[in-house]
Amino acid sequence: MTQYGLRLVTAVIALFLLVSHPTLAQDGLIAHWKLDRDCKDHSGNEHHAVNHDVNFALTEGALFSRAWLEVPTSDALQLGKRPFSIAVWIHTEDERYDALGDVLSWFDPATRTGVTLSIMSYAGVTSAQSNWRNVFFGIDAGRIDPEWLDCGRPGNCQYVKSLVVYDGDLYAATWEPGEGETGHVYRYAGGMQWIDCGSPDVSNAITGMAVYDGKLYAGSECYSGGGSSLPLSANTKHGGKVFRYEGGTRWTDCGKVADVRSISGLAVYGGQLYAGTGTSGAWRDRPRTRGMYRYDGDGLWTSCGCPGLRVTHLGVHNGSLYGLSYDEGGFFRYDGGTDWTRLGPVPDTTQVYSMAVYQGRIHVGTWPTGSVFRFDGPQRWTHCGRLGEEKEVMGMAVYNGKLYAGTLPLAAVYRYDGGTTWVSTGQLDKTPDVRYRRAWSMAVYDGKLFCGVLPSGHVFSLEAGKGATYDRALSADWHHLAAVKGNDRLTLYVDGACVGESTKFDPSDYDLTSKTSLKIGVGQHDYFDGQMKDLRIYDRTLSAAEIAELAKQR
Repeated sequence: MTQYGLRLVTAVIALFLLVSHPTLAQDGLIAHWKLDRDCKDHSGNEHHAVNHDVNFALTEGALFSRAWLEVPTSDALQLGKRPFSIAVWIHTEDERYDALGDVLSWFDPATRTGVTLSIMSYAGVTSAQSNWRNVFFGIDAGRIDPEWLDCGRPGNCQYVKSLVVYDGDLYAATWEPGEGETGHVYRYAGGMQWIDCGSPDVSNAITGMAVYDGKLYAGSECYSGGGSSLPLSANTKHGGKVFRYEGGTRWTDCGKVADVRSISGLAVYGGQLYAGTGTSGAWRDRPRTRGMYRYDGDGLWTSCGCPGLRVTHLGVHNGSLYGLSYDEGGFFRYDGGTDWTRLGPVPDTTQVYSMAVYQGRIHVGTWPTGSVFRFDGPQRWTHCGRLGEEKEVMGMAVYNGKLYAGTLPLAAVYRYDGGTTWVSTGQLDKTPDVRYRRAWSMAVYDGKLFCGVLPSGHVFSLEAGKGATYDRALSADWHHLAAVKGNDRLTLYVDGACVGESTKFDPSDYDLTSKTSLKIGVGQHDYFDGQMKDLRIYDRTLSAAEIAELAKQR
């Protein structure tokens, strides 16, 4: 064979290998942390990380549990306005006792600039566990919609009691108080359209909702309307049941919870479903039935006791299940069996409405000062500010690196900018001639923040920066995630398949240059709780074929 022929054969073989195995090409790889024995950068670019207690003594990957890696900032690592790609393998367990937290954060909260890759498990968004193991990929450069978008009114709703992301869709639970009306669950169909998923009970409200064991669960409530200074509902039939959604308008009755008339909140903890029951003031004289219950099979609800005050909404963080109360500023930790530890009262508070984990700490929304407090240990609370002149803080959620909270009486939503500073993003409900308006429920869906209100019963959405979400529950075990910023949109991949895209944007609007360090395993939401390996960052857009090949290389 001639020298020319040999070169030609060599070139053909190289081209075949490149097409068959696209990830053999290392073009644009600016950092590569294998995370098998150390936190060194194996790209050759010397972006070595500083270890903050990550455990590398595993047979596969590194263990992150309230531990993280820090990569010092440098000009060579800046993303600027150019495309980029992030690829990583992560492993999580099934029976979670904590939020799953942030895989990666390159975000400056002061300027709202940077990148977030997170797994959202949000319990305590008032009545709901709004997001359960959903993946979020976002960028921001201090940009936000000028106003909230009206996404319509589900049915005859006057009060959106819960918003929950389930199996790729957004669901709303409603209070419909009219004569002959009952609470429903609706599925969002885009625009201002909602599809009726049925009315599982005879009561006027469906309140608590959560995703558990691959299914959507919903609890019923008798809500009078008096607590919102509205005319009393003509439907006074008791709730207090939990139902499992079977598709269409079909629901399975999972049983009555003791003799309560309201299921005020649902949350998953340690692989089991729990229900709070304490919204009804008429039940204050029944201490045995105003606590929390555990679901042990259809028709079987086991009492978890009562801490002496009503247990309404439920939150999960750092190995513990928490109960929030409408009495005496109550906030409790569940200790197992029927035992509880009181961690409050929250200062200047009679009612605790919501809980969010932000920057690794519990934050709660309260009445009557319209304030948010950070939990710093038993009976230790730090005031994080009052939201305008509002009286009550309800739905809270971490969205694209920032904490958002809804209020009463104006049904506004505020963004937390640190210290005691809150900035209004707008008033959502402008119903005239009413005393109270509520921004009660929140969920992150389709890359946006959604909020449901009272008394108009509408749902609204807001886009801050750009985001792409995986709106299904990420199962336990190993998964490959890839987050790609292209020329005009974000794309999110799970196990090599495209699962979400952002809306289009002008790349010149998103300069992601930042003086902050890159954090692996922690961010604006919480510490990552799981294993991680083979984290790569490219300064270009990986193709779908390249990502599919990376997803095969576990």
